[in-house]
Amino acid sequence: MKRVVLFLVTNIAVMLVLSTVVSLLGLDRVLAANGLDLPSLLAFSAVFGFGGSIISLLMSKSMAKWSTGAHVIESPRNEPEAWLIATVRKLADKAGVAMPEVAVYEGEANAFATGAFRNSALVAVSTGLLGSMSRDEVEAVLGHEIAHVANGDMVTLALIQGVVNTFVVFLARIAAYFVDRVVFRTERGSGPGYYITMIVCQLLLGVLASLIVAWFSRRREFRADAGSARYLGTPQPMVHALARLGGLPAGELPKALTGFGITDKASVAALFATHPPIEQRIRALQGLQA
Repeated sequence: MKRVVLFLVTNIAVMLVLSTVVSLLGLDRVLAANGLDLPSLLAFSAVFGFGGSIISLLMSKSMAKWSTGAHVIESPRNEPEAWLIATVRKLADKAGVAMPEVAVYEGEANAFATGAFRNSALVAVSTGLLGSMSRDEVEAVLGHEIAHVANGDMVTLALIQGVVNTFVVFLARIAAYFVDRVVFRTERGSGPGYYITMIVCQLLLGVLASLIVAWFSRRREFRADAGSARYLGTPQPMVHALARLGGLPAGELPKALTGFGITDKASVAALFATHPPIEQRIRALQGLQA
């Protein structure tokens, strides 16, 4: 229920901010005089801005299972699977969240958590991670993913994505309208200038939006690392897990899941990376011991 309220409040707040800014700049009077319905544009921007991110969030578990081929452990078939289930249950209890679904998928070292609700999440680990780490290190990684769930990070990122999407849709159409009317002097309807400008602005503003979302994602990783340290009572297992990941090829996840993995591809440009450099994360964890 809190997530629904947060979504509604955020949506209303974004619309109020946009409306206030446009009014303060006097653009509302200019737009109205030229035939642009500002309230309708605001509503349209919010619906399309938040719609995609919320739908993606609601479908996240199903899409994650399908895209990674993850096998959900319904009933442990062996001792490693039993240990995995027991460890996730212990961490979930410490975090105060319901037991998530636990899955294993084929791939190089990585893990992720996803789901629209903190009490109905999915935590998945790769065979590469399970085969290359000690159990203390795997437990630390699982603690990191449980911290994502407990912090509501999936919902937070969806809301942030919805906010920036709304601004992109709104500002691109405002710019396109002005260019079409002022530069191309279209008097009725929308001419080619409108659509060309809108596409270009959405691409450019979309890049800026990606930078903002990536920045929030990187901040969130530090909190999840600290959460793992808190659940285990020491940051050392997470430090060791990160150090080991630094020497292993990062398992590539589908694009929609990269922000929820334990690590990201090092080749991604720093400003667009969903995860901070491992060295920074290790230093932050070591600072918890000071």
